[in-house]
Amino acid sequence: MQLIWESIKHVYASLAVIPIVPFLLIYFGYGAYSGDRKKAFRLAMDVTTVLLIGCVAVLFNRIFDSSFGLYGIILIMLLGGGLLGNVQYRSKGNVDMKRVARAIWRMGFFLMGVFYILLMCIGIGSSLFTV
Repeated sequence: MQLIWESIKHVYASLAVIPIVPFLLIYFGYGAYSGDRKKAFRLAMDVTTVLLIGCVAVLFNRIFDSSFGLYGIILIMLLGGGLLGNVQYRSKGNVDMKRVARAIWRMGFFLMGVFYILLMCIGIGSSLFTV
């Protein structure tokens, strides 16, 4: 069981280091399989979000010498979901949790992508200029 868990962690870490690679593999692979590029793009976004969340959390923890990275991301996503659900409730009178969760997950992809690039640049810069 320990060997399986370690193997899963290594595969996840390998894919999360450069998340554009799994994104492109899923996009072109599923796009060729299904022929639907829109659905392939959405699937690639959804899968890559998981990798980006883990990578951004680790980068945040390393750069700021903290252990709050993953919890902060989850907190921001929950607060965003609550705010978006509130807007939907006020405008339509009910909350479609599936739509709210999908919207937060997809917005998380773009937000995590920006934070990934930003934190990666900060991390590389700090390792180059640290004595």
